[in-house]
Amino acid sequence: MSSSIKNNKQQVIDYDQALNTYLAKDEFPAQDITIDAGELLQGFHPDNIQGTMTKLLVGPNKGDVCHIQIANVLQADARIDASDLAGANIEETDVLVIGGGGAGCAAALTASKAGAKVILATKLRLGDSNTVMAEGGIQASIEKADTPQSHYDDTYKAGHYSGDKELIKQLVMDSPDNIRWLIQQGMQFDLNEFGDLLTRKAGGTSHSRVVYFRDYTGLEMMRVLREAVENSDIDVRHYSPAVELLSSESGSCAGAILSSLKDCQYVQIKAKTVIVATGGIGRVHLNQFPTSNHFGATGDGLVLAYRLGAKLRDLDSFQYHPSGLAFPQHLSGTLITEGVRSAGAYMINALGERFVEELKPRDIVAAAILRECAEGRGITVSSDDAKEKMQGIWLDTPGLEKRNPGILKQRFPKLVNLGLKSNIDLTKTPMLIYPTLHYQNGGVVIDNNGLSTVSGLYCIGELSGGIHGRNRLMGNALSEIISFGRRAGVHAANNRSSRGYKKISIDHISQWRRELMQKEIPMKSKSPILFPDYAKYDADTSNHCEIYDL
Repeated sequence: MSSSIKNNKQQVIDYDQALNTYLAKDEFPAQDITIDAGELLQGFHPDNIQGTMTKLLVGPNKGDVCHIQIANVLQADARIDASDLAGANIEETDVLVIGGGGAGCAAALTASKAGAKVILATKLRLGDSNTVMAEGGIQASIEKADTPQSHYDDTYKAGHYSGDKELIKQLVMDSPDNIRWLIQQGMQFDLNEFGDLLTRKAGGTSHSRVVYFRDYTGLEMMRVLREAVENSDIDVRHYSPAVELLSSESGSCAGAILSSLKDCQYVQIKAKTVIVATGGIGRVHLNQFPTSNHFGATGDGLVLAYRLGAKLRDLDSFQYHPSGLAFPQHLSGTLITEGVRSAGAYMINALGERFVEELKPRDIVAAAILRECAEGRGITVSSDDAKEKMQGIWLDTPGLEKRNPGILKQRFPKLVNLGLKSNIDLTKTPMLIYPTLHYQNGGVVIDNNGLSTVSGLYCIGELSGGIHGRNRLMGNALSEIISFGRRAGVHAANNRSSRGYKKISIDHISQWRRELMQKEIPMKSKSPILFPDYAKYDADTSNHCEIYDL
């Protein structure tokens, strides 16, 4: 957890003391909680921690403000040289999809259906992605009282009116059909006794429009998409991260260089169009926060697209999900779905008080939790194996179960299992939660089909920017990956050149290195980093390749 939030009074209310206060209260009635959102976010949201931002010195976003840790990744040297490609096999395809999560699979499936030859390359295994971490559900305006306009208004407002209006419009108009498409693929959703889709309300929304399957919607989605890809003609390359994009003589994206983590060989994939769907960057651990992201979320696509010349946006904006597990330490950062709060679970501080409306937008709720901890109303716990004391606030699961007997087992089996792993009976003891680094709000600038500012290069899913503005609503991420995944797949298949590119190269790396040297930026670090620095495997070349526990 971060120790940089300002105004920390260092007051300590320990776990047992806070638990006794919690257990002594039968009810936690709603209070008149007045919050100045602007003041709260400015004072306590991690994006506003002083001294954590810098300006980019090179690339298409030169001069833009960016997190220092993101700048370090973006402004690093490439992992490879032209000499590394000597003897590397060259293969050809119509569409190359980089990334095996929900967005990549949706794109590959639709591109293949449109008649394109498709290679899908994924860093780990197909489905190892943030998609499987998504628990809350998918937004779609399917209820009678709801409309796409309301979905649009909620999304635009929650993003602090900074999202791309055309992209939001596309998202909300596509969303109902996304649900139909997923059902056609075989995806299950929770239904009422009449067979209608159940919906829940997301924080910051005006209507109940999130459809879901228990509390592992993303896992169910990924199961279906993975099976569809495996039963198709798509050529899947497991354990094959992209380490550089290829460019044509005209500057278009013309493929990528893959690194096989199993045999430590580079492969050049020459492609007529390229779709990058590599997900977020949570494993960089901005401001030392824990993260809900999967192991491979290190911002690879962001780096590669930027180095090729793609314009980015909102690089100073990240989402910290309010309810990440804070204790025990070995599970720190594990996501607890917003659906629990939507069902009626309260958030309680160490004094036994509700301190924020639980279904405010995520950035406000996260900042409110950080304020409670900084001002001494958080719950502090330490353990023998902890390097530092952990802190957080209570998630009132016992109260939710008391008010709705059986709800935890019926609707939140994944959460119940997390409780078992934590040695906590959720019907009797609340969970300690703290914000976890969850989502990259910004990313590559795209159009309605996911096409970046570089010809032939599509960027979709969490890698892209503009759809969510500066804060994302629950359920819009899964809507986005299907909407823009499907659109990018079809467009890339139909937009592919009939003859392809005559010449492919990595000449853009030479220009990139000149820019770095001109700005006197050290070139000791390399990117994409592929895995966090605490990973058990290192490098990817035939000269030095150590792979463990694949």
